[in-house]
Amino acid sequence: MIIFDTDVLIWILRGRKEIIQKAEKLINETNGYVYITPVQIAEIYAGARKKELKQIEKLINSFRKIEINEEIGKLSGEFMKKYRKSHNVELVDSLIVACCKVYGFKLWTLNKKHYPMIKEKLI
Repeated sequence: MIIFDTDVLIWILRGRKEIIQKAEKLINETNGYVYITPVQIAEIYAGARKKELKQIEKLINSFRKIEINEEIGKLSGEFMKKYRKSHNVELVDSLIVACCKVYGFKLWTLNKKHYPMIKEKLI
């Protein structure tokens, strides 16, 4: 099972062929078990233009969603404490990676430097 990072979603929305092809491959390999969190949803909508909303809704609705809970919040805080200064990790990144850790998922991202805490689980 895989979580798609926000950068991947943005490239899918922009129609980048190699990203779309890899996304399709991962969806097939996981039998559709690909996920996003409320963090990706918030980041996408924060940068959305009105004319993009239908396309965004269609993409977001094609993913399974992970809820953020207390355990994820605590772990995210631990990651922030450990990696914020040394690796410039932001809250959104720490929340996403905490979801990966708690649920045992991999993360597909193009920004691997944002995730020093799960190098072994990055795609």
